[in-house]
Amino acid sequence: MKREFHIENRKTLYSNLEPGSLIVAFSGHAPRKTGDEDYPFFANRNFVYLTGIEQQDSILLASSFKNSSEEMLFLLKPDALKERWTGRRIKPNEAYDVSGINTIKYLDEFKDFLDKIIKTDKIQNIYLDFDKLRSDEPDSGAYKLCSYIKANYPFIVIKNLQPHLRKQRTIKKPCEIEAMKKAEEITRAGIISMMQASKPGMYEYQYKAEFDYTLMQHGVLSPGFPSIISAGKNNFCIHYYSYKGQAQDGDMILNDVGACFDNEINDVSRGWPCNGKFNEKQRLLYECAYETSEYMFRTLKPGMPMKDVDLMVRKYNFERLKDIGLCKNYDEVSKYIWHGGAHHVGYDVHDLVDSSMPLTPGMVFCVDVGIYVEDWGIGFRLEDNCLITKNGCENISGITPRTIEDIEAVMGKR
Repeated sequence: MKREFHIENRKTLYSNLEPGSLIVAFSGHAPRKTGDEDYPFFANRNFVYLTGIEQQDSILLASSFKNSSEEMLFLLKPDALKERWTGRRIKPNEAYDVSGINTIKYLDEFKDFLDKIIKTDKIQNIYLDFDKLRSDEPDSGAYKLCSYIKANYPFIVIKNLQPHLRKQRTIKKPCEIEAMKKAEEITRAGIISMMQASKPGMYEYQYKAEFDYTLMQHGVLSPGFPSIISAGKNNFCIHYYSYKGQAQDGDMILNDVGACFDNEINDVSRGWPCNGKFNEKQRLLYECAYETSEYMFRTLKPGMPMKDVDLMVRKYNFERLKDIGLCKNYDEVSKYIWHGGAHHVGYDVHDLVDSSMPLTPGMVFCVDVGIYVEDWGIGFRLEDNCLITKNGCENISGITPRTIEDIEAVMGKR
């Protein structure tokens, strides 16, 4: 993303906060994995959304007043010895080129500067990015700073940045949609590589290797999220990451994958027979999923409640399963439909958004139709990315083969 994107994101945030507010956001730090080895660093997505900076131990500090705002970045100091071991650190001019923030300081100055600005009496509120999903998660920089402020400045009101950023991230800007569409092209190439390599006897890790190799050939060093790739009975684990199973003749291959381009993630699922030809029962179930997906893309439009999307997928899919004799009444549908039918995508694969908003142009979310019939040994999902437009919607992952005829044609070119 160009720096203008990050500048605009910050300006929008400041305009929605009360005058006298201070914003502090952290890039994060890689946790220890084992021994003296850390996990690879992955920057906090809200921090990247606001700054474009993806270096650990970086901090954005911004103050919002009635008619103005001040902002600065705190970065790690240059250190030739440490950089020899762990890589080059971003320089102030480079940080400006990415973020558009003029004032750059070093990390060891942060605490003193924070104390100084609080003591000016201009700050009434401090916004921190509280993002825990469980209470037993380790404290991030936001939670540690919250404890420090409460102990030393009890008159300061601490507020959560999350609701503001969730609302902003709900509607994608044109540059985000452009990046998503590029990610879709790369994902398509990876899925087609798996389809064309597919054969009975192939291991799940070999499918994954095909996908990863294709992404890397397009400059994507890792997928947008851990790939779910499974065969046969392993398809009945919704989040499956073992990759140790072997596809047998007659098995369906399930994949739930996505590339990341310019920090925008897509999420696409396709199911196909490992031997390249749908049998009768596979065809029956796949047509149910496909017809449901097509119905959703014909129907979704601005103004509809987001909370209704999942229910629409479930109800329409039930009717298709009823038509082929699997369900008699709606109460039975949970036997075959195991998960939700929609979630937003963007800077996260399950993007942090304001889910109370109705469908609005610029929203991008998945239409995820999953069918799992254990008695038949068939489980798969058909998942595409829906962009809400002015008058309806667009399937931006529709470029990836999704009809039975197209899948069989692609697999026939092996």
